[in-house]
Amino acid sequence: MTSTSKPTPIDIDIDVAALNRKYAEERDKRKRSDAMGQYQALEGKFAAFGHDPHADPQFKRDAIIEDIDVLIIGGGFGGLLTGGRLREKGVQSLRIIEKGADFGGTWYWNRYPGAACDVESYIYLPMLEELGYLPSQRYPKAAEIYAHCQKLAQRFELYPAAFFQTQVQRVEWDESRQRWRVGTDREDMISARYVVSCTGLLSTPKLPGIPGIETFAGHAFHTSRWDYAYTGGNGDGNLTGLADKVVGIIGTGSTGIQTIPHLASSAKHLYVFQRTPSSVDVRNNAPTDPEFSKSLKPGWQRERRDNFTTIVGGGYAPVDMVQDSWTDIIRSVVPRLVDGTPMMDPDAVKLAEMTKMELTRRRVDAIVKDKAVAEALKPYFNYFCKRPCFHDEYLDAYNRPNVDLIDTKGNGVERITPRGVVVAGQEYPLDCLIFATGFDFLTDYSREAGMQVIGTGGQTLSKHWEEGPRTLYGFMTHGFPNFFTMSIAQAGAAVNYVHMADEQAKTIVHVITECMKKGVATIQPTEQAENEWVETIVSGAKGRRAFLEACTPGYYNYEGKRERAAALNDFYAAGPMAYVQLLDDWRANPDLPGLEKRFAGTDP
Repeated sequence: MTSTSKPTPIDIDIDVAALNRKYAEERDKRKRSDAMGQYQALEGKFAAFGHDPHADPQFKRDAIIEDIDVLIIGGGFGGLLTGGRLREKGVQSLRIIEKGADFGGTWYWNRYPGAACDVESYIYLPMLEELGYLPSQRYPKAAEIYAHCQKLAQRFELYPAAFFQTQVQRVEWDESRQRWRVGTDREDMISARYVVSCTGLLSTPKLPGIPGIETFAGHAFHTSRWDYAYTGGNGDGNLTGLADKVVGIIGTGSTGIQTIPHLASSAKHLYVFQRTPSSVDVRNNAPTDPEFSKSLKPGWQRERRDNFTTIVGGGYAPVDMVQDSWTDIIRSVVPRLVDGTPMMDPDAVKLAEMTKMELTRRRVDAIVKDKAVAEALKPYFNYFCKRPCFHDEYLDAYNRPNVDLIDTKGNGVERITPRGVVVAGQEYPLDCLIFATGFDFLTDYSREAGMQVIGTGGQTLSKHWEEGPRTLYGFMTHGFPNFFTMSIAQAGAAVNYVHMADEQAKTIVHVITECMKKGVATIQPTEQAENEWVETIVSGAKGRRAFLEACTPGYYNYEGKRERAAALNDFYAAGPMAYVQLLDDWRANPDLPGLEKRFAGTDP
């Protein structure tokens, strides 16, 4: 069978060689010797940027000393799913520690105007069938997602088990008691048989290390700590406090794209400082159709979720249940044989990908009226060098007379002064400066989590992972018994992160409850199993690494300079659904192969 489907949705003349040169030129403009070092953490003189605007600053409680079965660190979807599935298995002795003042994780912190998820709500929000709930619209706003987190916590009675406004600082293995000793910033001392770290992928905000950033005399904040006391309004916009303010925003990634339309409609004047434009496709949000609700049958969410992950993960499904811009991307950039099998011809794939990006650039021309502004907003890089974005109002914002795009031509902001922002020698005076500069992404685990983990023999996790993470299946590590981490590093990576989080939660809970049932005191990967899995990840990721090295700098490729310690952060190359199947098969084996077990009553 040699016939092929058309590799592109329409016939566009693409000069592949010329575009490759253009992509390389744009990449080279943005390369910096400091790479990830261009960012700084919210600490020291920048600690105020990390202030929680939603928490009670007067909150106090007595220190707690307790002995429990399971400690979960983090109250986002990872922690909620782990806690909920432990409750389903009858585990009552658990504690959840969360640095925010409520459950929600990403959706507790990110309440900026326009905040929403770009993955369909019917597959992103977990346990919809268990809760008997259907989201109000296809792409949920942050407030609805946050409320869903609260519903999950209430359903599984997790609130009584939670310590909020509390940061874990130290997790140390007590060999004599075969338990973890956990200390917090509120002087709690908790002894736990198992620890599950669910600190999140995007949990630590970062600021750009722009010279003079600390000198700005106006009002400034990070989007993950949005200051509605200053701007007025809420997640739906109507930022009345900015009506007489000149506002600047640095960052045009997924956060900037969602909030810029609201700033544009509210501020006296808005300056958008852009280093690299994002690809922006249509979102086409809509209220949930009552007929859709009536059509659903038991098991619908898992079927729909698996279908989406299969397609977006590059696999084949005869029917596209979701049919959104995500699945359209894959249909456009993965040419297939008539039986649905992906073509292996790299030239055909390259042509299809470039055609899809050209369509994205043509959308800019169709919407943005000023030709120079439109040209500056066009992305020139391979489609998956950066996370694709989707929005129906972002590009229109640049047609407003009170909005100026300040394109830094890849150089970034030159410096910040007490009065404003300087680009190419010109100062732009501002009343307010907003940083939509994102989060640390798969860098140093202990720094991101804000805690030190000490395993057997006094070895720290930082030392064990100094050349990159070493795990079995992405969530267990040799030398750290009864300790689990939830992450995409060395695991399945999917557009719908919550799907992978749920599969990991099910597997972690399975290990814990099987150990409880069978009298296993400690469990950890064998050194051999860990080494074999690391080699599986490393050998499978060579193609992805080569692709990222050719990309324009961004957080996916560590700003164009991938240090050795980040080399093991890759994903399971066979794809997310293959990872799900691997975990399914592994759980079905009662021996839990690859793990060494020590039974209760044996000497440590």
